[in-house]
Amino acid sequence: MSLLIPEPMAPRQSQSPARTPSAWARTWSKGMGLWGGRLALGVALVTLGGAPLPSQAAPSGQGPLPPSGAVAPTEPPSAPPAVPAPAAETPPAAVQPEVAVQREIVLELGRREISLRENGQVVRRWPVAIGDPSTPTPVGTFKVENKVQNPRYQSTRSGKINATVGPQGPLGDRWIGFKQSGPNQYGIHGTPTAWAWTVTSRAAVSNGCVRMLTPHVRELFDKVDIGTPVIVRR
Repeated sequence: MSLLIPEPMAPRQSQSPARTPSAWARTWSKGMGLWGGRLALGVALVTLGGAPLPSQAAPSGQGPLPPSGAVAPTEPPSAPPAVPAPAAETPPAAVQPEVAVQREIVLELGRREISLRENGQVVRRWPVAIGDPSTPTPVGTFKVENKVQNPRYQSTRSGKINATVGPQGPLGDRWIGFKQSGPNQYGIHGTPTAWAWTVTSRAAVSNGCVRMLTPHVRELFDKVDIGTPVIVRR
């Protein structure tokens, strides 16, 4: 009888064949491809969903956030409103002192003319009739002593009063007295129409008074005051 020596039994293979390194590499690559595809799909879903992640959402009322590291542009600060410079004060106009007008009446017997002067300058001239040589008009420097409208004439010789007053009265309707000598008064007065020729001809016919035409004596009367100098020259 012979002894049977059994042959060594080959190890039993498992249901899964042994994987070589290359097979493992292929398996790993396949798995990673499947996992990567799922990851990419998830990222795409997140990206295409339209709603940014909370960390990427822009604050309410503002535009989208700038990229990381960038500085969002801002509007330059508005300049403050221009303030107009204060207007220069206009100095008040210098007040010119009022120049007092010095008026005077000048009677020139040789010319039979009377004039009104202001501060030495002749402003008006008028013809006059003067006293007769027997009753001359007094010469000298006098002043206006009284002014009377519609004066009444009274004769110094008879004392008789002439009742006619106004432009046709013996003294006309204006009287400017400049000298008192006893009962006699010397003055500048108007002339009734009947005697107007004595003025226009510059006659020497009065009792010493000075006759002027009615419009002329009215103008002179209105321009002089009590105290205005009256200068009578030869």
